[in-house]
Amino acid sequence: MLAGEASGDILGAGLIQALLKRFDNLEVVGIAGPRMQALGAESLFPMERLSVMGLVEPLKRLPELLKIRRTLREHFIANPPDVFIGIDSPDFNLGLEEALRGAGIPTVHYVSPSVWAWRRGRIKKIARAVDHMLTLLPFEADFYREHDVPVSFVGHPLADEIPLEVDVEAARQSLGFTADDQVVALLPGSRGGEVRLLGPLFLQAAIWCQQRRPALKFVLPAANPERRQQLEQQIAELPGAGELSLTVLDGNSQQALAAADAVLIASGTATLETMLMNKPMVVAYKMATLSYAIFSRMLHTPWVSLPNLLAQRELVPEILQDDATPEALGGAVLNYFEDPLLGDRLRREFSEMHQELRRNASEKAADAVCALLQK
Repeated sequence: MLAGEASGDILGAGLIQALLKRFDNLEVVGIAGPRMQALGAESLFPMERLSVMGLVEPLKRLPELLKIRRTLREHFIANPPDVFIGIDSPDFNLGLEEALRGAGIPTVHYVSPSVWAWRRGRIKKIARAVDHMLTLLPFEADFYREHDVPVSFVGHPLADEIPLEVDVEAARQSLGFTADDQVVALLPGSRGGEVRLLGPLFLQAAIWCQQRRPALKFVLPAANPERRQQLEQQIAELPGAGELSLTVLDGNSQQALAAADAVLIASGTATLETMLMNKPMVVAYKMATLSYAIFSRMLHTPWVSLPNLLAQRELVPEILQDDATPEALGGAVLNYFEDPLLGDRLRREFSEMHQELRRNASEKAADAVCALLQK
């Protein structure tokens, strides 16, 4: 079992717990984080060596990453496991899975790459590399069935973790808001580049909203100390931002979401969390002009946010690139306050989607692994 980053370690630990119920003599070897190791997994390399992001950093580390993958390939071919499970990290795992499957070792890949959205040619490599794909989202499974890749939709662990009914009152009390306050959460992303482009824009949208609705209050969770410093500098430098009724938090994004009436959010996995928290949202994104020109040409779907992808229609506004102005974002946010029925309809749809994703993902994934082993 191989996890390359913290999110994979969480999924791997859940899967190990489910497999331990089925096998008394389970042995897990590969690359594991602290959660998986706490359950007995043996890590042949530190997981941190695989946790690289972006375009440049992986290239700098390419010789080391290739050496790790070669060592793992040789180890598992010499000591064949009953099954190899690669968790996410497709650029690293799929090449390893293809080599191991070629040597007769059954392979499972847990968490689909976004192959349905861009770089669709990867499906051929995936078909060669994996005996079974485990997807977190139902439309992903449909895509693999269309391409004759064995697949199981197991649901999303976040949907299992987040309660169907969120305690709004408790979240508001903990953040110093009252039941009558009108609260907007601002989530401009967790990476420095995202916050550089979206932080000032979201703050300008908040100023625009507060000029029209002075009673509005805003909450802004910072993903880590570096992002907090970055955001506080943006607040200090932006005219009018100092007058905002704004609470900046260290982390606590779920608390901020729970307390909010509406959310202005960067496109990404946090939109799924917001949907599961049952919150109306406006989704925005900006990237460097050249990157956007390339990315938009490669995209095979009309939507970028997970709620819209799940619904296969525009449930929530997506305001991207040059269209993402303070006025456009602010107007879309204020729509939720001016038309309460809009939010009510969304909450009903989000609740149904939460139920669909709430499948006890770890148990479902373990069932699929066992079925493959029995074959």
